[in-house]
Amino acid sequence: MTTTIMNVMSQKSARTTGVFITLLGALLMSLDPIFIRFSGVSGFDTAFLFGLFTAISMPMCIQLLDKRGLVTAVRESGWQVLLSGLLMLGSAAGLVLSITYTSIANTFVILSAAPALAAVFSRIFLGEVTKRSTWIAIASVMVGIAIVVSGSFKSGNLLGDGLALFAVVCLALNQTQLRKYQHVSRMASVGFGGLFLALAMLFVASPSEYSVSTWLVMGVMGLFTAPFGRVLSQVATRYITAPEVGMILMIETVLAPVWAYAFFDEVPPVASMIGGSIILVTIFIYAFSMTKE
Repeated sequence: MTTTIMNVMSQKSARTTGVFITLLGALLMSLDPIFIRFSGVSGFDTAFLFGLFTAISMPMCIQLLDKRGLVTAVRESGWQVLLSGLLMLGSAAGLVLSITYTSIANTFVILSAAPALAAVFSRIFLGEVTKRSTWIAIASVMVGIAIVVSGSFKSGNLLGDGLALFAVVCLALNQTQLRKYQHVSRMASVGFGGLFLALAMLFVASPSEYSVSTWLVMGVMGLFTAPFGRVLSQVATRYITAPEVGMILMIETVLAPVWAYAFFDEVPPVASMIGGSIILVTIFIYAFSMTKE
């Protein structure tokens, strides 16, 4: 009996940890648009710089923070760390190219399907059954995002929409496989993703044209906030399921306009405030309920 109670308390503590780690990761990643706006470069250049600085910072952090050291951590992560890096490349490149060919609104609506896809993949590959409460929360968040982008939503472009779908599939697959392979170093995963992204974007980026301020702004983003936000979102899959992580990460949709208002005095439309409120309330109720399970 005592053992059973201890196990229940341990599971509850793990879920609470997973929720807070995911929220912190989402907070850091929500700052991406601010750095991108200050950098003053195109999406391709942003992706290149993010990948470059991430590929620099993650190996250093592994060497400093992982007692196994860089070489051993990568070796013990196995081939799965390379797969994770490739999936990160797919999600990042798909997102950047999608925004190039279709509206941002279309891209956001499609990306909101990430938790639902993660639930499907978790069921297929891990045998994890997503709870009814999670499905309800996912549906509510998707409605909120649809309201947020309703003012600018349009038919879009088939290629751009397809690229957004490709990005969200890669994202959901990566969350699912990291949930399965707990031994994979999350920092190595993000580091390889950054390396692959930098190499891919090098062919369309223009590094020689960047100003000093661009290098500095993207250095802060690429060395600190962006990669560690992604590391935290991956670490969270050790404590809660991939659909739960993906759903909580949708709070980025609410936080990004808040930062835009704080830094650039951009007042969000009424639809964005209504939809954002639905998303915010849904996620906080859901996150609070998870900590009580």
